[in-house]
Amino acid sequence: MNIIISNVSETPIYQQLKNQIKEAILTGEIQDGELLPSIRNLANETRVSVLTTRRAYDELEEEGFIKTVHGKGTFAISNNLELLKEARLRQVEEKLLEAYQIGKAIGVTKDDMQTMMNILYDENGGS
Repeated sequence: MNIIISNVSETPIYQQLKNQIKEAILTGEIQDGELLPSIRNLANETRVSVLTTRRAYDELEEEGFIKTVHGKGTFAISNNLELLKEARLRQVEEKLLEAYQIGKAIGVTKDDMQTMMNILYDENGGS
């Protein structure tokens, strides 16, 4: 697992950790049941505090992406496809809302937004 932390990002460090681990689980880079680094090891690898790493793991566990088994470690959970799909749909909704807000602020019309989306789909082999 290759996690890159940016100290100049507006995104909090725990959120960067959480997002990258979640993405690795969603894309299959981290397989269902795979053992994740311990909180201490991940903190050392990424050079962040143990508290920051714990917060990322705690939130991932609350969202159902990982499971900690005391004495054994923390494991990825990717077998709940509906949960994973819902998480991805939330990400899409958040990004679309952000695009809408930016577009609205500069006067982009609904038709222009739909045209841009159609172009993106056409250019990237979507349907």
